[in-house]
Amino acid sequence: MITRTPSRSAVFGLSTAVAATVLLSLAPAPALAVPGSGGYADLVESVSPAVVYVEVTGKRTTKAEAGAKPHKQMSPGEDFFEEFRRRFGHQMPGQGQMRPTKGAGSGFVISEEGLIVTNHHVVKGADTVEVTLSDGSKHAAEVIGADPLTDIALLQIEAGKDLPVVEFGSSGDLRVGEEVIAMGSPFGLSGTVTSGIVSATSRNINAGPFDDFIQTDAAINRGNSGGPLFNGEGDVVGVNTAIFSPDGGSVGIGFAVPSDLVRDIVADLQDDGRIDRGWLGVQIKPLSEDAANVLGLEAGKGVVIESVVADSPAEAAGLKPGDVVVSFGGAEVGELRDLTKAVAMNNPEEETKMEILRRGKTLEIDVTLGNRADQEA
Repeated sequence: MITRTPSRSAVFGLSTAVAATVLLSLAPAPALAVPGSGGYADLVESVSPAVVYVEVTGKRTTKAEAGAKPHKQMSPGEDFFEEFRRRFGHQMPGQGQMRPTKGAGSGFVISEEGLIVTNHHVVKGADTVEVTLSDGSKHAAEVIGADPLTDIALLQIEAGKDLPVVEFGSSGDLRVGEEVIAMGSPFGLSGTVTSGIVSATSRNINAGPFDDFIQTDAAINRGNSGGPLFNGEGDVVGVNTAIFSPDGGSVGIGFAVPSDLVRDIVADLQDDGRIDRGWLGVQIKPLSEDAANVLGLEAGKGVVIESVVADSPAEAAGLKPGDVVVSFGGAEVGELRDLTKAVAMNNPEEETKMEILRRGKTLEIDVTLGNRADQEA
């Protein structure tokens, strides 16, 4: 089970990747980065002031109207009463009455003026959002914008002072086996630090069209959502978002949105509160191995256009069902998410070149993308 902490869960299939390596020389191995005798204390001391606790209150509702078990939506304090009622069958005061749904997560400050990054699913449907800083002060937060497709949200608070911040590092530089630490507020325990390694990169957990997760064995639990994943230099390399768990607790398989993607999403949200993505207007499916052999393509290259949306950029460019897309905007297309991501990362209204195969012939087509945000609206 892949669970988006703290309150939502869904079952997704997990993909695996096997890579072969070849020893080319007997050059000395690089020294491993390991914490000193003080562990991570110095690093944590420097970055922890920028990590925050996020509490949200949603629409007042009854348990029946919520459509889900309350203990999966409520704060730790309220969980106790729900668990008491479940075990002993007693009606607690206020049970069944109209009451607000509550949730909690984590975040981190990226500007002295109070810009804070968290997860979309932490603040989704919130009527009010309150941020607690490391000094204990509480501040009402405004949701500047949120992107459900990457599960990133941007908040703004007015603290009346310059705030400590953390910086984004490059997730593209991460190596499997590199040490990382996660910070946040699991189960409402703010300031919690866990450590581990990068277990995998570019992980697809079928959570959405832009899956490119960092997998880590650093413990991530409910309430860690939106918190930062740091590298050994104290740079944010990911935003903790989901866990694989049969029971809702950490089993050492957590996932973080890579910082290279988060940085772009945050910049776009900061600009106007919404994400402007390219839109092509096609339905696509994988290219079968047999079809790839007939076309002379290597296995795992190219996707097939299944249908073309009427009055879309794809129709205007002359794309047809059955066309095989092998590259878009200079990026090779090997699987469905490659094309989805390539289209989304190109700016709307800009002309982009794509390479396709049609009836065995290679064609280069120019397409002017639309704006996905307009379609969603």
